[in-house]
Amino acid sequence: MPVMAGALLVAGCASFDQGSVSPVPEIRPGVLSGYLPTQARPDSLLLVPPPPAPGSAAQALDDETSRANLALRATPRWRQATLDANLKFPEAAQSFSCALDAPVSEQLTPRLYLLLRRTLADAGLSTYAVKDKYTRARPFMVNHQPTCTPDEEAKLAKDGSYPSGHNAVGWAWALVLAEIAPERSNAILARGLAYGQSRLVCNVHWQSDATQGRVMGAATVARLHAEPTFRADLAAAKAELADIRAKGLNPAGDCKAESEALAPTAR
Repeated sequence: MPVMAGALLVAGCASFDQGSVSPVPEIRPGVLSGYLPTQARPDSLLLVPPPPAPGSAAQALDDETSRANLALRATPRWRQATLDANLKFPEAAQSFSCALDAPVSEQLTPRLYLLLRRTLADAGLSTYAVKDKYTRARPFMVNHQPTCTPDEEAKLAKDGSYPSGHNAVGWAWALVLAEIAPERSNAILARGLAYGQSRLVCNVHWQSDATQGRVMGAATVARLHAEPTFRADLAAAKAELADIRAKGLNPAGDCKAESEALAPTAR
């Protein structure tokens, strides 16, 4: 298994009570497998170009964007980026709750919860062929400025920056959730973009990392639709969400604070 075990998938290691859903094999203890077998995952080596070369115009743009994001430290946007950095469940399940205008949890929406857990593996692992080939240094390793998750810096330093696994996961989640709740698609997709851009605010990814991570997230979702189990869970998750809406349950978290933090004027 690639470095993902220490850098991304390990974030999903919280124990999972299968409850009313079918048991799912684990990649390793506590880490649920995705829907796609290894050979079916999108090939990032075919879909993603090499990272920007040192001294190139593309790298200059990455540098400029990184400097702009450093100015957001200690702002509401930085605090939101810190929350977005957490891929651990059950907390990660609520990342899109405000955009969905509904709560998401193992108890209330077990199939949606499972869908998020499994697609995290599919989308995140899709980035690793390119990550491992280029092992691009992350911004904090270059500019020596703080990140929003200092306890993770040693781990991240050993994990290639390009493309962003966090962006692959976040964009995959946004696309899946927009399909489940099309009436909320604009809010969900906007949240997906902001969720990924939080990695730039945290000083752990370059803009090109994020852009190409979203390519892999979209490729993963496209491939997932060929999997009957994924399609069944997607339909079940949509039914769960309809039930939550019928009950009038409110989203989890501080949606007002999230909205204010992500507003363009807050940056």
